Amino acid sequence: MATIPPQLIGESPEFHALSDWISDIASLDMPVLVLGEAGTGKEMIASRLHFLSPRWEQSFYALNCTAYEESDLVSYIFGDDDRTALLDLADGGTLFINNIEHLSLPLLERLSRLVEHSAFRPYDDRDSQTIDIRFIFSIDPAIIAASDRRDQLSLFLDRLATDVVNIPPLRDRKADVIPLMMHFGAKTASKLGAGQFPGLSPEALETMLDYDWPGNMRELRHVIERSTARAFLADESLAAPISDVIFNPFVRAFRAPGRTEAPSSKAAVAPQVQGPKSTNFADRILTFERGLIDEAMKISNHHQGKAADYLGLTYHAFRGLLRKHGLKK
Repeated sequence: MATIPPQLIGESPEFHALSDWISDIASLDMPVLVLGEAGTGKEMIASRLHFLSPRWEQSFYALNCTAYEESDLVSYIFGDDDRTALLDLADGGTLFINNIEHLSLPLLERLSRLVEHSAFRPYDDRDSQTIDIRFIFSIDPAIIAASDRRDQLSLFLDRLATDVVNIPPLRDRKADVIPLMMHFGAKTASKLGAGQFPGLSPEALETMLDYDWPGNMRELRHVIERSTARAFLADESLAAPISDVIFNPFVRAFRAPGRTEAPSSKAAVAPQVQGPKSTNFADRILTFERGLIDEAMKISNHHQGKAADYLGLTYHAFRGLLRKHGLKK
């Protein structure tokens, strides 16, 4: 029996329409084409289609065409002297072939005939053997649109699949950003050993919602994992909402000390929460100290030794400041 796939997460009308369509089409034992940009979760959708289908107790195999040279793909699918054909392994179950837009036209022709006739000729030219497999293919429509062979590819798409599941990009279903953020944040906090995921500050959340997410869910997951981990390094209790959302870690990693990061877009700005202003001298000194600590930690990529050097302090003196401000247990 295939592994139960993770539950799909979302709240937008587009997400609910997608979930309903997956449930409907899963019951039809026909080949399906999944359309979706990179990072939209095409394999997760294919796994869901299998689990909701009459084949759910049988095997589910996934093959990513971008991970192999085409000669290796042919050997993997149809078998060779050293390898059992994936078609034999998946017989009775579901085979998901991801990113077929990268395949040559001859291989697409071979797959089309495989779907049409439910039979294939093994590598050793034995007699053709029949198979019972539900095929699910996927493509990135943006790559098809930009391809100089898009007309030829489009002809194959209709031959490969009876119907289509179209995954909307995250930029078109912004209502899903918050539940996805909470899901990925909770998983990251748990993995780090923190008691909870505190969520994001209002300013950080606004930045997340304004961003277009060209990498879709995969990018959102990485941003939340990275931002939560950095916040954990500053305060292992994760007591306060996260205000620093790190979209591009490479800008910070390679920035020279003392240089200010130049954001490339509104989404790249790391919003900071401004606390209530106070006229009390001691409170203002504490606020000023905390600002210096935050500045040093950001410039040093959260390396405490380098942050101490930046402020002209010994490592132990800097650690004392962290404890003073409740930033370290």
